[in-house]
Amino acid sequence: MSGDSPLFKEEEIAIPEGKLTMRTSGSGDPLLILHGELGFPGWRKYHQKLSEQYKVMAPSHPGYDDSDRLDWAMKVSDLAGVYLQVLDDLKIANIKLVGFSMGGWLAAEMAVMDPGKFSKLVLVGPMGVKPEEGEIYDLFLNLAPDFLEESFLNPKSADEYSLIRPDEPTPEQEELWEIGREQSARLAWKPYMYSQTLPYLLRRLKDLETLIISGKQDSIVPVDAFRIYNESIPGSTLKLIDQSGHRPEIEKTEDFLKVITKFLE
Repeated sequence: MSGDSPLFKEEEIAIPEGKLTMRTSGSGDPLLILHGELGFPGWRKYHQKLSEQYKVMAPSHPGYDDSDRLDWAMKVSDLAGVYLQVLDDLKIANIKLVGFSMGGWLAAEMAVMDPGKFSKLVLVGPMGVKPEEGEIYDLFLNLAPDFLEESFLNPKSADEYSLIRPDEPTPEQEELWEIGREQSARLAWKPYMYSQTLPYLLRRLKDLETLIISGKQDSIVPVDAFRIYNESIPGSTLKLIDQSGHRPEIEKTEDFLKVITKFLE
């Protein structure tokens, strides 16, 4: 992908019925980063900065990018089970887990299934719960470039915006976006981008330090959804970054990193 850095290693990890692409960099405690609904966004500044302190692991989910699709996986919780098996096979524990958007939902499902495997949980603009006020932006009724543009409050202020949403995307990039939309539709079409049971299951995370973070001006996932996460996870912290939309890791990278690096310590 455009903007990728040579500072990470890319490899294939075996999963049942296939393989997934994994990128790793750095050393220290394991930090697993789960991408959102359109696939891996490229190795961005926040990946690189976090890899200076942790062993960053950034996979492409099954069915996204170059990772094999699992025909039996029809729900986000199915992917959560796959990842937990991968972590078991790799004998990795005490993991710091960070998920973005739909990847935040996936991270929450993983943590609910096996909270003892994780030492910290960061949910960035997470989908997965139904807001009582507002609605989650419909990715499936809008094209990927429009969805990406809507994800930013002020695209021109973000240094890496042109890498996330180029003016003239390559045919390869457009194909990867469509693969992401198709797979996300399979996993989260009905009900749209939320689980009816997740808010009740989040109570299991009472002993897992959890940070919910997004932009205060998020127009993809209503801020009310973050309130529900915050109220459902005992002891969790909610942080909203001002003058940022749904992608604070790109739009307000320094502010975002300041908050999460302090939390991850």
